[in-house]
Amino acid sequence: MNDMTLLLVDDEPQIRRVLQTTLCEVGYGVILAKNGKEGIDTVVREHPDLVLLDINLPDMSGFDACRLIRLSFAGPVLMLTVRNSVRDKIDALDAGADDYIVKPFAMGELLARVRAALRRSAVEEPLPRIETSELTIDFEMRMVNVRGNSVHLTPKEFDVLRLLVTQPGRPVTHRKMLQIVWGPEYGEETEPVRVVIKQLRYKIEKDPAHPRFILTEPWIGYKFQLPTDALKKRLRRKV
Repeated sequence: MNDMTLLLVDDEPQIRRVLQTTLCEVGYGVILAKNGKEGIDTVVREHPDLVLLDINLPDMSGFDACRLIRLSFAGPVLMLTVRNSVRDKIDALDAGADDYIVKPFAMGELLARVRAALRRSAVEEPLPRIETSELTIDFEMRMVNVRGNSVHLTPKEFDVLRLLVTQPGRPVTHRKMLQIVWGPEYGEETEPVRVVIKQLRYKIEKDPAHPRFILTEPWIGYKFQLPTDALKKRLRRKV
């Protein structure tokens, strides 16, 4: 048994049923989605370890779904399809897929490709722990500590904070934040982002009216910035 969870996005009930049975038998947890939108929303909500994604989906192409999944998902994506042209393989890889498996396939081959993709993913470095005198963020444990006190963040608050920290010092637009954290159907209304940013500042900033960590980029979005004293401390540690 293992604790890996796979997301299977396929509109064919028989394929979902057969693959779920096979994957569960070898110890994987399996989450099912029957179209692209459901798959994208599930990635944001469930954070699977790997995505199996069919190219022919009823609401959008698998290529488009893969591009949108990649906005919020860094793990392996394996695309499944009956199409076997070189152009389709190139399009799948350009969309962000790690591998491409043509139907019908042997279950042994699928399982081997899943294992290989998960092994490659496992060696990638996780987000480094952020640790300053005021703020500590442990991304692996999803824990935040502010001035010695543990702080509870909602899933949305933590996901927004994580997104900002992955791009330190660089503005993240309202639209990008909405599509990654809330889903691809969002993108115009900025109020959800403003509400979460306000909550985050209230929870992690010493003076929310004059934030040190989460800074506003007028008309663009927000960025995460370590204070100068914290940056100097981290640089001394590296040396």
